[in-house]
Amino acid sequence: MDPICGWSPELKGAALFSFIWSSSTNDLGPSCLRGAIVAISLRKYRMFTGIITGVGRIVAIHRLGSSLDHGNRLTIETPSAYLNDVGLGDSIALNGACMTATTLDAAHNQFTIDISAESLSKTCGLAELGPINLEKALRANDRLGGHIVSGHVDGIGLVTHFAQVGESWELRIQAPSGISKYLAYKGSITVNGVSLTVNRVNDLAGPGDHSAGCEISINLIPHTVENTALGHLKQDARVNLEIDLIARYVERMLQDTRKP
Repeated sequence: MDPICGWSPELKGAALFSFIWSSSTNDLGPSCLRGAIVAISLRKYRMFTGIITGVGRIVAIHRLGSSLDHGNRLTIETPSAYLNDVGLGDSIALNGACMTATTLDAAHNQFTIDISAESLSKTCGLAELGPINLEKALRANDRLGGHIVSGHVDGIGLVTHFAQVGESWELRIQAPSGISKYLAYKGSITVNGVSLTVNRVNDLAGPGDHSAGCEISINLIPHTVENTALGHLKQDARVNLEIDLIARYVERMLQDTRKP
């Protein structure tokens, strides 16, 4: 039996946060807790890192029904040999949204996913043909090269500026009010599945006022532009955003401390 199946969401969140914090201080605590945390973060929640493992392409979209309640079936073309270690039912993030491989055709470098109407309404870039960032779910022996990413899109951002500055590129994104309070200078943000660092935050309604959202500035090195689909972005493009998982848990724990 799963030893953590009876834990509350708050306890799981607190345990995961404790693991992240203790890892940074080289104090991992009891081995039983380490095992439980690995079970939470990898097996139960299908984690990612925001390090893109391939740039694919949506080559076909098939409607799963005629009503607005029906979703789509997407056919994704991948780089050569990308699917060699992928199994049916495995999780792959598409532009930062966790999806399940429903069919595999490794010989032709293609797989399909079914995306619900609900997911289509909460994401962008998954309803049209074109390039797409791919990341396979994290395994227990993989390096955590970016930051902990869940594959759940928290909001849609709007590209307000994308231009080359020296050898790099500056990307500015307007984030909605619902997630702006989680964005901080030198904090992590996932943009279309890519783990990035925030270089500047401008609250649009004034410092500390999140009612109108914020604009964040991010620096992209040439490697990121060349090896992800971010290089195709243009001004006014919409992007999927996921906030740092730690920020979510910190807010939850702070809410608990305010209770009488």
